[in-house]
Amino acid sequence: MTPDLPDVQACTPDIKINLTRVGVKNVKKLVEVARTGGKRPIVLISEFHIFVDLPSDIKGANMSRNLEAMYEVLDEAVNSTVYDVEDLCSEVAKRLLDRHAYASVAEVGMKSEYMLMRKTPVMKISCQEPATIFAEARAFRASSHDEKSGVRIKKVIGAEIVGMTACPCAQELMREKAAEELAKMGMSKKDSDAFLDGIPLATHNQRGRGIISIEVENDIKIPLEKIIEIIEGSMSAKTYEILKRPDEAKIVEIAHRKPMFVEDCVREMAKRVVETFEYLPDDSIVTITQINEESIHQHNAVAERIASLSDLRRELREGDTS
Repeated sequence: MTPDLPDVQACTPDIKINLTRVGVKNVKKLVEVARTGGKRPIVLISEFHIFVDLPSDIKGANMSRNLEAMYEVLDEAVNSTVYDVEDLCSEVAKRLLDRHAYASVAEVGMKSEYMLMRKTPVMKISCQEPATIFAEARAFRASSHDEKSGVRIKKVIGAEIVGMTACPCAQELMREKAAEELAKMGMSKKDSDAFLDGIPLATHNQRGRGIISIEVENDIKIPLEKIIEIIEGSMSAKTYEILKRPDEAKIVEIAHRKPMFVEDCVREMAKRVVETFEYLPDDSIVTITQINEESIHQHNAVAERIASLSDLRRELREGDTS
C-alpha cells in the first residue's frame, strides 16, 4: 500500500509574505471561435497565462490545478459555441477560484495571431494580413462582509494592428522647397498652390503599430472587429501583403494625403473609441498606444493615453466648445 505523500505546497512558508500573482505563462492551446452569418469558425493558436494570488500562510500554489481548469474549459469549448475570447478567459478565471479556495483573485490572459482577410484598393487582390488579438479576465471573490455574493469579473479585450504613417513635418518642408522651385520657373503663387494641393508631396514614412485595449466589467460586450476598424482607420494608410503597381501607387497616395504624427494616431483612436462605443459605461478603462518605427531614425516614436471613457468624453466635449 502506497503511503500518502505530503502536500508540501500547503505547508507554511518560512517567510510569510503575500504574493500578488503565482501561476504559469506561455501555455499554448488551439481555440476555435464561432462566427455568425454561416461563416466558418476561426481557429486561433493562442498563448495563455494563468495566475492566482497566494496568501502568506501557504508555501505554493497548485500549478496542476491551474492547467486542469484551463484545459477543462477549453476542451468544453471545442464542443460548444464560443463567440468571445474574453468570455472564455472569464470562465477559466472563475474556475480557478473554485479550484483554489485560498485565492481571492484569479487572472487569465490569452494572446493570438489573427488573420484579417483583405482586398487591395485598386486591383482587388485577396490577401491575408496578420493581427494580434488579446483578452484578459480577472475574477474577484466577494468578501464575507460584502453585500454582493459570488464573483466579480473585469474583462479586457484588445488588438494590435500594423499600418503606415506619413510624417507631416517633412512633408511641409518638401512643400516649401517645391514652391520655391516652381516660383523660379515662373509659376504664379495661385497656380503653384493649386498644383501642390493636388499632388501629395514626398515625406518619410513609418510602419506603425496601433494598440487598443478596453476594460469593462461583467457581461458587457465589445466587438473585436470594431476595435480593429478603429485602429486601421487611425493611421495614414493600411498595409497589404500583396500589391501590384496600381495598388502600390494608390496606397502611397492615400498615406501622403493623410500625414499623421504618432500623437495624431492616438488622438484619432481615442475620438473613434468614444464615437463607436457610446453604450459603454463611463468607468470603462481605455488604453491606446501608437508605436512608429522611424525610417530616417534608429529610434521608435511612441505615444499613449490611458483614461476612463468619462475623461475622454469630457475632453472631447470641451474641445468642441473651445
